[in-house]
Amino acid sequence: MGRVYKAEFRHEAVRLALSRGLSHERIAQDLGIGSSTLKKWIRDAQKLDTVVADTTDHTALLRENERLRLDNLLLQEERELIKNDPRRLSACAA
Repeated sequence: MGRVYKAEFRHEAVRLALSRGLSHERIAQDLGIGSSTLKKWIRDAQKLDTVVADTTDHTALLRENERLRLDNLLLQEERELIKNDPRRLSACAA
């Protein structure tokens, strides 16, 4: 017999899967469940019409996610520049 999850957990997993800009596989991995399990929960919720997705902020979330990705790339590049700057090493030694 497989693992049994509480209804609240299943409901929240379905909501996350339908409201975030991530793949179902990624959501399932983050939650520690199988992707086929999540897909079944989504199908079941859609059949029962119990899906509550936060679609009003979906576009805003996608824009914010993209902005954060770009910020992260910029910070990574800056960190690499600082890490590889030979002047930084001589300043620290002084």
